[in-house]
Amino acid sequence: MQPTLSARLIRLCLLALAWVVLLFLMLPVLAVIPLSFNSEPFLTYPLAGVSLRWYEAVLTSPQWMAALKSSLIVGVATVVIATPLGTLAAFGLVRRKMPLAQVLMGLLLLPMALPVVVVALALYMFLTQIGLANSYGGLIIAHSVLAAPFVLVAVTASLAGFDFTQIRAGASLGAKPLRVFFRVTLPQIAPGVATG
Repeated sequence: MQPTLSARLIRLCLLALAWVVLLFLMLPVLAVIPLSFNSEPFLTYPLAGVSLRWYEAVLTSPQWMAALKSSLIVGVATVVIATPLGTLAAFGLVRRKMPLAQVLMGLLLLPMALPVVVVALALYMFLTQIGLANSYGGLIIAHSVLAAPFVLVAVTASLAGFDFTQIRAGASLGAKPLRVFFRVTLPQIAPGVATG
């Protein structure tokens, strides 16, 4: 069935509006990029000259390289921990009709609702008591606690339209639960997992 002219016009207008919003959000970021090539120590337009001195300063600085290494370690470890935890929590809360599921969901989303300062202080006090306050382990735990609720929300939204009879169908065909998850469920909820 061919879409009508008005439906195509509405779709075209929505697409144009999406591009305008994207440009509006990206232009400030794009305007700053040329400043990184400025030869002067101050942020000025027009550029006084073009230079790579700021890139050289960052790449040759032991402090910046140590910070980059720490960020990569914590970031990768947080993704590796928070993504499976949030995905499993979402799957469990949506799949099972458990009592007090809404209360449990509220508790799991609490780090998103509380001010970051409150969560940070509570995490610091907890990590100090268990001896992980000044370590990569403590930093990774703290970031995972803050990141897992975002995964939970995104995956829960993906599971809203998921047909759970597919899991029973896979099991009835002799597939193990893990295989059904990776071959049937995960490909369908992958956008939510990736967003999380």
